[in-house]
Amino acid sequence: MELEFTVTDAARMPYAAGPTLSFTLRIDGPQDADVRSVLLDTQIQIAARRRGYEGADHDKLFDLFGRREDWGTTLRTLLWTRTTLVVPPFEGSTVVDLNVPCTYDLEVAASRYFDALGDGDVPLEFLFSGTVFFSAPDGRLQTSRISWEQDAEYRLPVRVWKETLERHFPGTAWLRLPKDSFDRLVAYKARHALPTWDDVVDALMEE
Repeated sequence: MELEFTVTDAARMPYAAGPTLSFTLRIDGPQDADVRSVLLDTQIQIAARRRGYEGADHDKLFDLFGRREDWGTTLRTLLWTRTTLVVPPFEGSTVVDLNVPCTYDLEVAASRYFDALGDGDVPLEFLFSGTVFFSAPDGRLQTSRISWEQDAEYRLPVRVWKETLERHFPGTAWLRLPKDSFDRLVAYKARHALPTWDDVVDALMEE
C-alpha cells in the first residue's frame, strides 16, 4: 500500500512537560483504504544549504560549518532527530500530530544551528519509513513496508522554535561541563560566598 505524507503546520505543544514542537502531519492512502494502523518511523533533517544567512549568523555558525568562505564544501545537512509514532485506524486519509521534543543543550548540533539564527525559516526534510497494517478486500490483515523514499518538506519559522524554548527556559541558555570542571566551580562559589551562578560567571570574567 502506498501512502503519501504532507507536513502542513507546526506549533508549540502547550502543556508538555518539556519543550516540544508538534507538527501537523497529513497521511493520504488509496481512497478506499482500510488502514488498521501505521507504525511510522520519522527522521527529521535540517537542510542547511537551502536557506540564506545574514552576516550576524556567520559567527554563530562557525562551530558547525567553519569559515564563511568554506561553506561551499562545509555547509551540510544536519540530523535533528528520529521519532516513532503509532497512527490509529483510518480510511483514505488522516491527520495526526508528530511531537518532537526540543533540547537547549548547545552541545547538540541542531540546537546550536537553531540558536544561531535570528529569524526566517529553517528548511526541514522528513524521511518516513515503517509498517502499514491494513485490511485486504476479503478482510484479512496485511502488512506492507514504507520505504525511505517517502518524504516531505516543511519550512519551520525560527520564531516557533525560539518561542518553544523560551516558554520553558525564559532568558537562559544551557552549557554542559565536565564533572570535574563543575566541581571546581562549586568550590569557587563556596569559597567566595557567591549567592548565584551568575555571580560566579561575572566574577570569573572580571578576573
